[in-house]
Parts: sequence; structure tokens; C-alpha cells
Amino acid sequence: MLKKILMIMVLAVLVYYSFASQKEIELEHLNLQTFKEKIFDYENSQEWKYKGELPAIIDFYADWCGPCQIVAPIMVELSQEYEGKIAVYKIDTEDQRELAGMFGIRSIPAILFIPKEGKPQMSSGALPQDEYTKMIKEILKVE
Repeated sequence: MLKKILMIMVLAVLVYYSFASQKEIELEHLNLQTFKEKIFDYENSQEWKYKGELPAIIDFYADWCGPCQIVAPIMVELSQEYEGKIAVYKIDTEDQRELAGMFGIRSIPAILFIPKEGKPQMSSGALPQDEYTKMIKEILKVE
């Protein structure tokens, strides 16, 4: 009996660690303060000057948005595929209304592509992953 209990406990531990190691990556959520620190401090500069070290993508979303839920795993996959080459962030438009307003977000998902040099470009609506990959190559100049 004790042998069976030990076997069940070992199996439970193995299953737990198997699932824990497969945990989905959580993208960094930006708020007003972290946006000014990592992306652009619009209060102290009128001309766009990206502060990041890597080109970036910002996913403007809301929890209730169905198309946003389709795009979310694509953004996670892109962050893994381009790890060390681009930064991928999220902004909750319900929680960060000032940031959403600053970019004129009227519909979501809206994806902002920020190259190291030059102006950012916005894409609206849920697109297939290969379209986002194409934009990463064309706008962010990342292979």
C-alpha cells in the first residue's frame, strides 16, 4: 500500500513539473509610466524618439475582444521566434485609456510596429501570423 502511495506521489510530481515547464510566456504589459520609460517620453519630447534597444511591437487589446484573443498567442509565438531581436509588449486599452487615445486607437486589436530608427506604423485588425512576420521584416528590418 505504501509503495502505491509513493508511486502516485512521484507520478503527481512528474506531471506537475511537466505542465509547469510548458507554461505560456507572459508578455510585458505597459502602463503610462513604463511606456514613457521604455518607448517614448512624450511629456518631455515633442518629436518621436524611440528609447528601446530593440525594435518593438505593441499589441493594443482588451480582454473582452474576441479578435484580440486570436492575436494574443500569435504575439507570444513571435516574441519567442524573434527573441533577442525584437521586444513585444501589450497595452490594455480599457486600463490605459490615455495611451490608447494618444495613438488614436478606435478599434482593436491594433498592433504598433516600432523600428529602431524612423516612425512607428500601426496595423489594425487580427491578421494571420505570416502577415505579422512580413511586417516585422519590412517595417522593423528584422530577419
